[in-house]
Amino acid sequence: MTAPLTTFPTDAALGDRLAAEIADGVEAAARENRRYVLGCPGGRSPRTTYRALARLVRERDLDLSHVVIAMMDEYVLPDGSGAYVDVDHEAHNSCHRFAREEIAGPLGIPDARVWFPDPAAPHLYDKRLEEAGGVDLFILATGASDGHIAFNPPGSPLDSGTRIVELPDTTRRDNMGTFPDFASLDEVPSHGVTVGVGTIRRVSHRVRMVVTGAHKRAAVRRLLVDAYDPQWPASVVTACEDGRIYADEAAAGK
Repeated sequence: MTAPLTTFPTDAALGDRLAAEIADGVEAAARENRRYVLGCPGGRSPRTTYRALARLVRERDLDLSHVVIAMMDEYVLPDGSGAYVDVDHEAHNSCHRFAREEIAGPLGIPDARVWFPDPAAPHLYDKRLEEAGGVDLFILATGASDGHIAFNPPGSPLDSGTRIVELPDTTRRDNMGTFPDFASLDEVPSHGVTVGVGTIRRVSHRVRMVVTGAHKRAAVRRLLVDAYDPQWPASVVTACEDGRIYADEAAAGK
């Protein structure tokens, strides 16, 4: 079934709406005395959401002691060693650094409650998320050129789990926009560990696909389908429980 599309006048308005939805969920989980797991991508699309959420946490004086941030991916070495590219997590393209500086840091969430898939045992991430009770809300974003989600490349099956993948050049070129300090395609790592398309589908209670900017107009059209298309992995939003597409007017073409 096609995921409902909600259009917002600006990416900031989108961020405000989604941040409020997350904050409401955090408060509900606190009342129910349970953990709240927020699935987060790195990159440009969710930045307004993260900033708005940090502001709401201050305004509402929210207690986040029960909140876990579940990240989606990270670059790994191509040699099969099961090691991250940046072991110190300080590189400009480090998803660990992004999570610390742009998500967990502003929210005051310690490293122990920021989860990443382990490239030495990727499949255990699926188990960890399932044992946590699933992901209360998973924020997703789509690659502009090939529909990759996290590092899942075109051709990823709907039942794929967390694993190490080789990144196609289309994804690596998109990553140059996400991390503008890359001087050339040769500098972009060729492999990554990624949460699976099937993982997202299985463990998420809510999914919000965030699409912003005129350069993503074609991506919005590829998302408005009634079934999962493995050639556009971000279309998993159609197969998820409570999956919705949030786009700004620039991306929606209005």
